[in-house]
Amino acid sequence: AHLTSYITGNAHVLQAGLTGKFIEMIILTLSFYFINNLIVDAVLKLRPQPYPFTVWKQKTLSETRSLALSLFYISLLLILGSQNRGIIDVFSFFFFFSPLVGLSLLTSIIVRLQTEKNRLKSLFDITTELNRLVLSTDSFTSLRSHLRQFIDFESAILWINENDRWDRVFQEGSFLTERELSRQEIENFEMYKEPFAVFNRKDKSSPADICFDKQLKALVHAPLVIENNTVGMLIVGRSRTKSFTQEDVRSIATLANQLAIIFKTRTLREEQERRLLLEERNRIAREIHDGIAQSLAGAVMKLETATKKYGSNSAYALELVEDSIEKLRVSLREIRESIYALRPYPTERLGLIQSMNSVIEAIKREHSVSVVFEERGKPIPLSSMVEKVMFDIFKESMQNIGKHALAEQVHILLSYQSEHILLKICDDGSGFSLMDAMLKARREPHFGILNMNESAEKIEATLQIDSKPGHGTEVILIIPKIEYKGGINFDQSVTGG
Repeated sequence: AHLTSYITGNAHVLQAGLTGKFIEMIILTLSFYFINNLIVDAVLKLRPQPYPFTVWKQKTLSETRSLALSLFYISLLLILGSQNRGIIDVFSFFFFFSPLVGLSLLTSIIVRLQTEKNRLKSLFDITTELNRLVLSTDSFTSLRSHLRQFIDFESAILWINENDRWDRVFQEGSFLTERELSRQEIENFEMYKEPFAVFNRKDKSSPADICFDKQLKALVHAPLVIENNTVGMLIVGRSRTKSFTQEDVRSIATLANQLAIIFKTRTLREEQERRLLLEERNRIAREIHDGIAQSLAGAVMKLETATKKYGSNSAYALELVEDSIEKLRVSLREIRESIYALRPYPTERLGLIQSMNSVIEAIKREHSVSVVFEERGKPIPLSSMVEKVMFDIFKESMQNIGKHALAEQVHILLSYQSEHILLKICDDGSGFSLMDAMLKARREPHFGILNMNESAEKIEATLQIDSKPGHGTEVILIIPKIEYKGGINFDQSVTGG
């Protein structure tokens, strides 16, 4: 009984001692955790770089997981250490702490993989945005949300040389001044053909020093070069010296190259549109000169002849007058058509969708036909030439349906897909022989199948017409969209329905 009482008392004493040590270790660990995090938070808050809430939240969660693991190991160490397990040598400590070492290595690998995954995602996002900018007319400011994911920075400025004029088209971040570079300073950008970094602005000056606050210590300059001509300059800065690695410099240079390609592609597209508009104006001018002008000249000559013949041959003079009047009426109609052709295009005045709806309403009023118009996907900005071609082909198809198809149902689909834009027009009318239509179009030039194909080729689109007598007609216009989203996705409902 005395022995049992002695053992029980010692057990209570041991348990009380173990509990006290455990509480002391918990207090010590929690104190270290809070003091260490307060110091780290204070340092991160006082430094020039921004310290957003998301970064604080991520750091706090990571530290909390480390605290929980530390408390678990402290508890396990105190419990096992209070038991009489013989001599504890170096091998015992190794096997005890080896799971912790393994977990640390595994966590480090996971963090590294997650970082690489985030970097690849940001690369994918910014590449998608850059490809979208190729076809759109948006400014480069839309890069703001993706640029920070791709490369960490405090300040960034992009200059573009367009029509011999350098403009600051994009700026983001802090430590930016309101001062502008002089014309001579901006023209100095043309000297740079390769990217270079200024790791410490105290040791080396930058071509755009006055645009950045002195708190910004390091800058990377990435010129936008096309055919050995500098057409822009991207400058990215950080507030810590020597904070840019060679990998960062290469990433910024790659981004600058992509921006140069976008700028060049936009320039070529604008030149192509100007050339096409000039060709259209020249065509109208030739038609006026060869058609209307000749008709008016002929009418004037006949009227002059009629004036001379009026006294001697009034019947012949009257015939000349009537013929001149008929030619003048034809010329007046042609002049009105030319004036209408010179007016702003419906897609420029109303937009593509509203212009298409106006054609649909006109067809429904003039012909007893049911029209269903369906739009899918997220619309993207299109150039005026693309909208013009789409509208011309759509209008011609709808007019053919109204004049010749004798259709009761028409289904129109405009789908913005991952790789292209699809316009499909289906009717249940009488249909036609495609071969006969092609032969007729060659004999009688007009805005028919041949001209529809030529218009589609101007915007590098594909026109498909499928029709058989008695089986309706399907017109499909496929316009490529330079936007990659991780693979080719087939819209089953569109391609099959």
